[in-house]
Amino acid sequence: MTITFKGLDELDRVAAELLETGGNIPVWLFEGQIGAGKTTLIKALCKALGVRSHVQSPTFSLVNEYDAGDRLVYHFDFYRIKDETEALDMGVEEYFDSGEYCFVEWPDKIESLWPASYLKLHLQADESGIRVLEVVKV
Repeated sequence: MTITFKGLDELDRVAAELLETGGNIPVWLFEGQIGAGKTTLIKALCKALGVRSHVQSPTFSLVNEYDAGDRLVYHFDFYRIKDETEALDMGVEEYFDSGEYCFVEWPDKIESLWPASYLKLHLQADESGIRVLEVVKV
């Protein structure tokens, strides 16, 4: 599935479409260059799920936990880890097995730890500001 959008005003629509498409899959892997909009898209998803707290990238803490009312949302950023041991030490496999939403930025850093089933989202922006989101269920 491919979703194309330009402005921030379209993110609510994109988030709703994504949750309808992949809502039963708890682990979502977000790929894309720095500045592609991964964190911004995760903020829109959290908003659509009912998260009321401030959503920001967990660049230094590795994971942020958000209350979405009837469930939790875990937001990971593995950009700064040196190897998969750091993710294992923080218990990433337990998070993935929790059944709660796990939104993962820079998943390539922990590729051998990916669960058997996940939603892979690759986001890229072109020079005109149009974002292209490729979504694959695995």
